[in-house]
Amino acid sequence: MNSSMVIGQYVPGNSPVHHMDPRAKITIIFFFVIVVFFANSVASYAALGLFALISVAITRISPRFIAKGLKPVWFLIIFTFLLHLVVTKEGTVLFSILGFDVYSGALIQGVAISLRFFLLILITSLLTLTTTPIAITDAIESMLHPLKKVKFPVHELALMMSISLRFIPTLMQETEKISKAQASRGVDFRTGPVKERLKAIVPLLVPLFVSAFKRAEELAMAMEARGYQGGEGRTKLRELVLRKVDYTVLVLFAIVIIAVFLTRA
Repeated sequence: MNSSMVIGQYVPGNSPVHHMDPRAKITIIFFFVIVVFFANSVASYAALGLFALISVAITRISPRFIAKGLKPVWFLIIFTFLLHLVVTKEGTVLFSILGFDVYSGALIQGVAISLRFFLLILITSLLTLTTTPIAITDAIESMLHPLKKVKFPVHELALMMSISLRFIPTLMQETEKISKAQASRGVDFRTGPVKERLKAIVPLLVPLFVSAFKRAEELAMAMEARGYQGGEGRTKLRELVLRKVDYTVLVLFAIVIIAVFLTRA
């Protein structure tokens, strides 16, 4: 909970979202990512936004914690918005700032793209916040199971994805710790010319890569010591089963998809 990054973290809980089948959650997120790019009206964005906010409320995770954890991506959202204001030249000129004319089309597109970006990050964060890495691995492996017939390494791919998600917050914590250590030695990451700031990042990246490779080596050794041999002959302690709540949420999400397409401009 102390990390400033929520993406990749799992927050234990007893909410209905926590108890949902991970395959249902991944399916919803997969189609949410597609449908959000079809939204082009206030009503369609409202339908997706309402679904995302209700999902956050049902998880019983503090919205303040989620908002605080999304701070690192606010820069990208704001940058995307400002970039559209400068680049897009559509519609009528609303006002001028610092020599740039801001068009009505640029404002609309900037808000729309930024909102899409925010919704995508928010809804995908809910997956890792309410689902353990093991459950995500099992779900991906189950959903890609048909590809095993063509010798596709499904288990290895699912394991790689779950490990990547699991280590995002760990790497963020490691980055924060190294940056504080370098700052105590006089390295300045925040001020000065861009060239000097880029040079200052090198002492941050080198120990970060060394730490990441060391963790990967330790993980590989631990897996070998426990006799890990991939997915061959592997059994599951808990079998994934779609229940009534999963079908209910899937139907509700299908209604949201229909609402988005009916309310498109």
